Amino acid sequence: MGETEQPIEVVGTDVESAIATGLARLRVGRDEVEIEVLDEGKRGVFGLGARETRVRLTPKAKAKAKPRPASTAPSESLPPSAEKEPAGVELGEEEHETEIARGVLLELLDFMGIDRVRVDVRRAKPATDETGARKEPPWILDVQGPDTNVLIGRRGKTLAALQRITRLIVGRELESRVRLVVDVGGFKARREKSLRRLAQRVAEQAVQTGRTVVLEPMPPNERRVIHLALRDHPRVTTQSVGEGDRRKVTVIPQD
Repeated sequence: MGETEQPIEVVGTDVESAIATGLARLRVGRDEVEIEVLDEGKRGVFGLGARETRVRLTPKAKAKAKPRPASTAPSESLPPSAEKEPAGVELGEEEHETEIARGVLLELLDFMGIDRVRVDVRRAKPATDETGARKEPPWILDVQGPDTNVLIGRRGKTLAALQRITRLIVGRELESRVRLVVDVGGFKARREKSLRRLAQRVAEQAVQTGRTVVLEPMPPNERRVIHLALRDHPRVTTQSVGEGDRRKVTVIPQD
């Protein structure tokens, strides 16, 4: 790279992708350029109002080597492990997916007038389905911030709707299906623990009375928690009955 190289402007879907494109064009490392974000862009909702990110990369002038003073001491060189390497410029596939998902969710929250929040992303613990088959754990997008309880709604219905639309937009952005869960302040984790305790209490009730216990209507993900919690119980079985929003779990004692 010569000192006469001019700045370049690059566009991308986000800041990191635009920077990576510019570094590839200049064939330099990140520490060899000055980076200026001209426009952070906007993802938009369902593609409406979207705007690409634009950055300017200015190559740094190489300093001329200064003559080294004479010395009688033996010269020392840094070991290969101490040499500075260019910083990574590309995101891995999973990191790219999670950044897209986080951006979509933040955009939706902004669209809803909810600010002063952050979205933490983590992998869920590995789990199995009702047949015992191992399932790929989803990404959990946990919204943290003041006044976010409004996102949960009665029996988690608002949160379920937010999750559906987030999945829809992320799937459209990535042109593939991505397993993700939207949570608010760990609500779903707490709810799952509560449902597991409920399942054990109801199972004891069914065994003691010898009668089938019918739970209140639940969404599919909550019914699944009950089924899994009692899957290996030696004295009860579970079934889902009903249609649509009225579908519920029954806990049946075994002779």
